[in-house]
Amino acid sequence: MGRITKNKKLALAKLEKGKAYTMQEAASLVKEITYTKFDASVDIDVRLGVDPRKANQMVRGVVTLPHGTGKEVRVLALVTPDKVQEALDAGADYVGLDDYIEKIKSGWTDVDVIITMPPVMGKVGQLGRVLGPRGLMPNPKSGTVTMEVGKAVNEVKQGKIDFKVDKFGIVHTSIGKVSFTQEKIVDNAMEFINTLIKLKPSSAKGTYVKSIYLSSTMSPGIQIEPKSVSEK
Repeated sequence: MGRITKNKKLALAKLEKGKAYTMQEAASLVKEITYTKFDASVDIDVRLGVDPRKANQMVRGVVTLPHGTGKEVRVLALVTPDKVQEALDAGADYVGLDDYIEKIKSGWTDVDVIITMPPVMGKVGQLGRVLGPRGLMPNPKSGTVTMEVGKAVNEVKQGKIDFKVDKFGIVHTSIGKVSFTQEKIVDNAMEFINTLIKLKPSSAKGTYVKSIYLSSTMSPGIQIEPKSVSEK
């Protein structure tokens, strides 16, 4: 068993064993129990009562966090020449097509999100082996394959994220930074949870939101009472 660090002991001492907190309490606590020297990310894990092996119980979607994620998102727009200026005006970090496709084929993936257009998906599709394992492959369902390139770039820059339930029925994502105020963490968390609730598959039976945990980079997880999320 690994040795518990001094900071982890301090963090655990502030958590009541076995207690499930409200979202407001957890948002305050996650700031208190984070001792990293950098501005740690705030993460949320929600276990859902679904069977991801069944296609009609797959939960996947997008959400625009009201206060953003707190981190700079590097966007590559793979577009035709007539859309280059639109992408640049919206704030895309890299814009082009054939030159970046060749660069990616050579192993370059130094971006967080790739946005493209339906007419060039034939070319972009060749990059599946490189982009797929890194979660960078553009997808119409997440809004990253669209003719409204400028709008898509702008939304991603403002805090739009996409998420998908994993094989264990858990949805995990970052919803901000420890430097955020308690209110901003709560707002972002509730926006994410409310989006999950709206996406509940009709075939899912029993309890849908089984558990919720809030944590920061390297901090213990704080259990949240699922029923409390509807109180705000």
